[in-house]
Amino acid sequence: QVQLVESGGGLVQAGGSLRLSCVASGRTFSSYAMGWFRQVPGKEREFVAGISSIYNTNYADSVKGRFTIFRDNAKNTLYLHMNSLKAEDSAVYYCAADRAVPAAFAVTDLNDYDYWGQGTQVTVSS
Repeated sequence: QVQLVESGGGLVQAGGSLRLSCVASGRTFSSYAMGWFRQVPGKEREFVAGISSIYNTNYADSVKGRFTIFRDNAKNTLYLHMNSLKAEDSAVYYCAADRAVPAAFAVTDLNDYDYWGQGTQVTVSS
């Protein structure tokens, strides 16, 4: 079992920046594909960014050029740097881990992920 704990959410103005963190338990973090998703209450959870165990990345079109996903395997931590934030970025952000995926894949399908964090709220004001 893997536990994931997100942090770093908060209230920011449009155009601002925020960094989210996700700390994973266990000793096999480096082998996981990791991802960030976001969800507004009443709507489906959507893919934001993913990173494979060999650092291949993938981003939703809506965040390309603004968000950066990266991982620090020595710290068992996944990050999401968010720049030029927009009101439509407001959501609860979740990190997720997939322990059974080929190394090259940055997984985008939420149904493929095995473990999820509790989420952290990001609110972007005008």
